[in-house]
Formats: sequence, C-alpha cells, structure tokens
Amino acid sequence: MKKTFSYLLALTILALPVSSWAWHDETHIAIAKAAGYHKWYNAAGADMAKVKAGNVEGKNHYVNNPPGAVVSPETVLAQAALYNQPDDPKGHLYGAIIASLRDYRTSTEKRKYADYHLAFCAHYIGDLSMPLHNTRYNAYNRRNHTRTDATINDEILDNLDRIKIYPIEIRSEQDLARQIARIANQALNLGYQLEKEGRLLTKAEAYQQISHSVSLLKGVLGWLGR
Repeated sequence: MKKTFSYLLALTILALPVSSWAWHDETHIAIAKAAGYHKWYNAAGADMAKVKAGNVEGKNHYVNNPPGAVVSPETVLAQAALYNQPDDPKGHLYGAIIASLRDYRTSTEKRKYADYHLAFCAHYIGDLSMPLHNTRYNAYNRRNHTRTDATINDEILDNLDRIKIYPIEIRSEQDLARQIARIANQALNLGYQLEKEGRLLTKAEAYQQISHSVSLLKGVLGWLGR
C-alpha cells in the first residue's frame, strides 16, 4: 500500500507544470523567518498544496512574461481576479499576492482563522524574486529551473545574515502593487539576462533576489500590524 501511494504521489507531482515550482522549502522558510513572520514554518505550504490542487494552486506561482515585457501596477491588480483559476495559460503570481491578502483581510474581519492566507501570501512573495518564475517556460527555463530553485537552499537557513533587508513602506494596495511590479521587472530582466548569457544564477545573485522578497514581506507585515 505504501509503495502504491508513493508511486501515485510521484506521478501526481510529475504531472504538475514544472514552471510552478520555485525556491525550495528551506529558501521559502528562510524568507519568511528573516522577514519576521512569526509562523514562518508555514511558508512552504503553498507548494505542498499543489500536490493535490494542481493547476488550481500552481498558476498562482508564476507569470510567463515574454522578453521585453514591462509589469505595471495595473497589470498586478488586474491579475487578482485570476487567483486560483486553473485555465489561465500565462499564470498570475502578482495577482495572487494581492488576492491572498484580500482573503486574509476578509477572514480577519469575519473573525475566522486567517493565517493560512497570510502564509500563502508569504510564499508568493518569495516566488516573486525567482527570475525564472517571471520568464517564459522555454528550453532554457526547463533545463535550469530546478537548479535555480536550489541555488542556496542547502545553506540559506545558516546564512540569514547574508539577506540584506531594506525599508519598504506599504500604506495601501496601490503601494503594494507598485512594489510587486518593481520586483517583478527586476526579476524578469535578470531571468532573460541569465538566458542570454547561457548561465545559472549565482549564489550572490540568489541572496540579492531573496532580499527583495524579504524586504517586501516585512513591509507587508508592517502594513498589517503583524
């Protein structure tokens, strides 16, 4: 029975779109922990959910931007309506950040347990800085995606001091959309630079990227009073 379950689980994982997998668990956990999210241990949960939810969850983790694309705050906000929509061919990571926070606020107002929504948001903010989650899932992306995810995964929890947090002040959803667009544009430009140069993300670049995610998550937590 155990062998059968393991086999079926492996087939399920392999059937999921590879482009939806980002920074591995330890990296996501480190991002949440460095940002001061007190339930940092939940930050890997969104990837766990994809094992059963498939594209319903998977499309929340990336956007297939073409070369030369420019992400605007308006693009970010428009994607929020696509949250959890499995039929979106492009992916809607940016809107997932907005929509998961809306769900958090709605659940809080209704005095329901809201922290899972915040944990999903923390994960999406982590995905935001991963260059290959902002570029087309082409041959270069397919060949290098998993290795890019794992760039600093084995060492990050022992090197939180290498994360450079800078101040981000969020006072409104519009502020958040502007910051998401800023980080998305930086990440997608880096992604296509890596592709053009035919190389992998370096460890120094990986720490720089997750520093953007940590800084944004810290700003979001401050906005929420967390």
